[in-house]
Amino acid sequence: MRDEAVKDYIRQRSGLFWYSPEDKGETVPDDLLVEQVLNYGTLDDVKDLFRVLGVAKVSDTFFKSLSLSERRKNNYSPITVNYFTLLFNRYV
Repeated sequence: MRDEAVKDYIRQRSGLFWYSPEDKGETVPDDLLVEQVLNYGTLDDVKDLFRVLGVAKVSDTFFKSLSLSERRKNNYSPITVNYFTLLFNRYV
């Protein structure tokens, strides 16, 4: 079950999950949440994601997603992959 802080975070950024019905937005899995925020969110969105989920969990989710398959890896923009790989390798 989701923490209320995560649900609130998703509700505040519902524009990142435009393709999900309103009542299903809070149920997006962590890998999709991380992917959408890192790809399309603002710097403040990323900072708040780190605060809500924790930097270590976001890092784990990011690297697991990259290691699943080439198709999954291509869901991230090359700039996003480069930047967050460098950031997580340095600080996590």
